[in-house]
Amino acid sequence: MSEMGLGKNTRYLQILIVVGIVIAINIISDYIHYDLDLTEDKRFTLSESTKKIVESADDNITIKVLLEGEFPSGFKRLQASVDDILRRFRNINPRIVYEFENPNEGTAQVVERRRKQLIEDGIIPVNLSYSDGTQFVQKAVFPFAIITYKGRKQIVNLLEEQKLGDDEEVILNQSVALLEYKFANAFQKMQAERSKNILFIQGNGETGPEKTFRLESELQKFHKVGRVSLDSLMFLDSTIDLAIVVAPKKSFSLQNQFKLDQYIMKGGNIIWLIEKFATSLDSISKYKFYIAPEYDYGLDDLFFKYGVRIDPDFIMDLECSQIPQVIGMVGDKPQTRLFPWMYHPAIASENNHPIVKNIDRVNMFFPNTIDTIKTDGNVKKTILLRSSKYSRSQLSPARLTFEILRVAPDPSKFDQGKRPVAVLLEGEFESFFKNRLTPDFQATLNTLGIKFIDKGKAAKQIIVSDADFAENLINSATGATEDIGYNKWEMRYYKGNKDFILNAVEYMLDGGNILEARSKEIKLRLLDGVKTKGERTKWQLINVALPVVLLILFGVIYQYIRRRRFTNS
Repeated sequence: MSEMGLGKNTRYLQILIVVGIVIAINIISDYIHYDLDLTEDKRFTLSESTKKIVESADDNITIKVLLEGEFPSGFKRLQASVDDILRRFRNINPRIVYEFENPNEGTAQVVERRRKQLIEDGIIPVNLSYSDGTQFVQKAVFPFAIITYKGRKQIVNLLEEQKLGDDEEVILNQSVALLEYKFANAFQKMQAERSKNILFIQGNGETGPEKTFRLESELQKFHKVGRVSLDSLMFLDSTIDLAIVVAPKKSFSLQNQFKLDQYIMKGGNIIWLIEKFATSLDSISKYKFYIAPEYDYGLDDLFFKYGVRIDPDFIMDLECSQIPQVIGMVGDKPQTRLFPWMYHPAIASENNHPIVKNIDRVNMFFPNTIDTIKTDGNVKKTILLRSSKYSRSQLSPARLTFEILRVAPDPSKFDQGKRPVAVLLEGEFESFFKNRLTPDFQATLNTLGIKFIDKGKAAKQIIVSDADFAENLINSATGATEDIGYNKWEMRYYKGNKDFILNAVEYMLDGGNILEARSKEIKLRLLDGVKTKGERTKWQLINVALPVVLLILFGVIYQYIRRRRFTNS
């Protein structure tokens, strides 16, 4: 056989080998899935806790995503992200079955009937307005997923709520970042044998349900929430997964302190939101100089035994929110301006703990310094939130007055460093009542058949020296409530307020496993609008013309080399 024939056969064999390898790789890839995440923020990597939750599903999980149809680019990214994360879930557990559905598809009667059913299930559409290039389009969009597992149903809202002044791209980015957490959280709640029980303690002047309405509404989506006075109970039993005490203003009796202490000894978890002083802007407005009285809630000795002390001071921080003050009159109307109010710090998280990792600033109101103290028990203390380095402490009794706003603060005097305002305690606490029970009290316990525990099981407590940050405002005219974190003077939301309290609850119930997914951050790298507009033509030429020029140049060089080689031959 000639050399030319052998060359042809060799080329054909090489082509067949390449085609065979490509086909083999495609067949193997259908059975073996491997993802390599090279992104800086690891946006395509599932947390270990999420993987365990997905793997543990022992029956089919059916997911119906109501995001089928034509959308603008932002919603297409959300749609693609949902599809991507559900595909990754299915790769872990093939019992997960999902489909996309368009709620706006069908006849007018069918669409109307479907919408009515969705609204009854709590699925409220979002009105979307955008331009498709030829006309302005308005349509109702349902950014929700309906999950079914063992006869249980969960509704997942895929789109974060857009508050006043929020950028749409930022909201979509946050929605994409929270997809893993939302689905994993829903899976976990559906697999749980029972709902968690959360109890708000009342009877000692605590904040009423009207101001914790938004918080309780959020918790009721996944948990059982109730309110109880300790006077009506003999003890807090182990079926209560979390107790929350919000701003008590009256002293706890020794008996009620004992009930709380023994609940902790049994492994119970408590979140304490404490108001040390009776402070408000209305009180300062009423009096030129106001000295805030201290609440006698009777818990300081209890806290000291567990490892913290709330100091009788006010934290003043240059990184703060603003309040309005009258600066003059325009006709018969007062003219106001916003001034930084140092008693309302806007606290930025610098901690990688799951409760506070990647949350926005938390706006607090007259918080106090929390000191940590060495204890006899095996207790780990974690400072969750601190004021900024531009802070100082003002000890009580202190005269609170708006007169300080007349002069710009001197930064050199705010040099006392970061001051703790929220502390997490974890471990085995020693009872406050150890070696303190009187013979009569012990006899009463024996009569009731209650065993005293002096050294507890592993438990968790969170102490925050402010309660207002977690409360909702109420419109006095309409009775409507604002969401947690709304600042009525700046007319903006501090989303860190809501995230902090909800993360704290989640951590107390779950131990932080699911929060690993919630604290994931996806960085949004937005284009410079001005620069984009000015350099639009340049980049269009680079993206369209440059590849063509390179291709032609490659062809010319290739032909030149080929011609030269055959000429030499």
